[in-house]
Amino acid sequence: MKPISFLHQALYVAKTKEMGRGVFTSEPLDAGTVIEISPVIVMSGKDWTLLDQTLLHDYIFKWGKAEKQCCMALGYIPLYNHAYTSNCDYQMNFRQQLIAIVTVQPIEAGGELLINYNGEANDRTPLWFDAK
Repeated sequence: MKPISFLHQALYVAKTKEMGRGVFTSEPLDAGTVIEISPVIVMSGKDWTLLDQTLLHDYIFKWGKAEKQCCMALGYIPLYNHAYTSNCDYQMNFRQQLIAIVTVQPIEAGGELLINYNGEANDRTPLWFDAK
C-alpha cells in the first residue's frame, strides 16, 4: 500500500494567545475523527543528536518501536500545540512512515486542536519546556 496523506478541510493555522501558532477547526468535530494523516521524514539517532542543538528540537518526534530514531512530520503536525489533557491523539505507523491525528473528544468550531507531546492523552510527565 502506498503512503497516503490527508488534511481535514476544516483545519487552519492561526496565531494563539500564548503559544505562537496552532491548528484550529472551522467546524465542529466529533470524537474519533481522523483530521490529518501526514508522511514523516525518518532520521537516525546521530541526526537526532544534531537536531537537538537546533530549533527543530521542538518539532521532532521519537520514532520506531525502540525509539532510537526521530522523525519530522510534514503537514500541520509540527504546529499542533501541547496540552497534558489534550483533545487529539497522534498515532504512528512505522511501516508506512505516517502520523495520524485523531480527535479524542468533540471539538467546537473555532477550537484549537491539541496533542499531548508525551504520546498518551493524559500523561502528565513534565516536558522539556516545563521541567525547570
